[in-house]
Amino acid sequence: MNFDTLGLSPALLRAISDQGYTEPTPVQAASIPVVLEGHDLLASAQTGTGKTAGFTLPVLERLFPNGKRPGDTRASRPRALVLTPTRELAAQVHASVRDYGKYLKLSSTSIFGGVGMGNQIQQLRRGVDIVIATPGRLIDHMQQRNIDLSGIEILILDEADRMLDMGFLPALKRILSVVPGKRQTLLFSATFAPAIKTLAAQFMHDPKEVQIAKANTVVSTVSHRVHPVDAERKRDLLLHILAEDSRRQTLVFARTKHGSDKLCKHLSNSGLRCAAIHGNKSQNQRTRALADFKSGKVNVLVATDIAARGLDIEQLPMVINHDLPMVAEDYVHRIGRTGRAGTEGLAISLVSHEESGLLRDIQLLLKQDIEITAVSGFAPTQPLRMDAGAPRPRQGGQRQNTSKSSRQRRPHTHERKPGGNTQNAAKRRGRGHGGRAQRNP
Repeated sequence: MNFDTLGLSPALLRAISDQGYTEPTPVQAASIPVVLEGHDLLASAQTGTGKTAGFTLPVLERLFPNGKRPGDTRASRPRALVLTPTRELAAQVHASVRDYGKYLKLSSTSIFGGVGMGNQIQQLRRGVDIVIATPGRLIDHMQQRNIDLSGIEILILDEADRMLDMGFLPALKRILSVVPGKRQTLLFSATFAPAIKTLAAQFMHDPKEVQIAKANTVVSTVSHRVHPVDAERKRDLLLHILAEDSRRQTLVFARTKHGSDKLCKHLSNSGLRCAAIHGNKSQNQRTRALADFKSGKVNVLVATDIAARGLDIEQLPMVINHDLPMVAEDYVHRIGRTGRAGTEGLAISLVSHEESGLLRDIQLLLKQDIEITAVSGFAPTQPLRMDAGAPRPRQGGQRQNTSKSSRQRRPHTHERKPGGNTQNAAKRRGRGHGGRAQRNP
């Protein structure tokens, strides 16, 4: 199947050709016709299989049928809204919209926190067809009446499982209250828990469903490997692995922001070109670190789970979990940064005895065993336990709740939960009742 059989306009086909693509991926081939027919859609596919183009291309076709704007008038109110959980993903989706819409008279913008609102306000006032936004900053603009969402025809939730979790739900409901009820709604993600589907049904109309692979599966091009090691020797083992090819691009995941900075400093002091990215970094720092990593200026990027979604790095050969994620589903998203678009990738996890339970959760989720191989000179003093009583690390001095519901949803650092006790939060910041109750992602 070729793209020219999917009902896209010559302008879009030309832009696709410019990107070097000729055949749609399975999720694109399945999703594009459904979206073009005007249906609501729940679409899930493995990370790195082209989901962004799966909604961008048909949305552009619906907004610009046969490559032309209806009435050929200048944009006034946004007609499509894409919501994403992180700034980096918003910027990446916006880049795709620009690339595929380059031969259309299209105006678009991305709005997210961490940067000033001035330029965003100017772009919104000039008029845009498509807005790509994180929920927190979008609500800021809504409160200041910088944006009119009454003309939204299509609403897209990218990484919808995170957008619909309890941390984002209040913000989402607030946004849904001002967009038209009569609209097309598209949800795209690598994973959809049953509870998420139930929740999505509340604001979607008879949605079609596309599922390219079983939930929580990873692409076959990724090889998995576990190296057991004592927790205090993880940094030394990481250096040992990275030293095998210091020029190889490697994305390293750490559990905490502070831990990411310490690990990056240690790697830098050892002679590696390293940068860190996490929620406490300014947007300029995050953008620069990612750009340096993509360009090869730095070879190692240490990140928290903020980088588990939305980072599209061509031919990234290796991902290393210095710390396993506390939620098994996040392993799928982390290692989805490698092995993309048919390339081979390697996912290595450095696992201490205390993380045995987390590793067991991951294997149960993937329904497959992962090769466990000790590295010579780094064999742990305590072996991993893979039985039901396997230990799990403590976080913040408290034992983690590993019940099914807890594993399904534990807040991430992308965005503080909107709402809550805003009065107490404001007092803690010393800003009175007028303090902001929300952090922009």
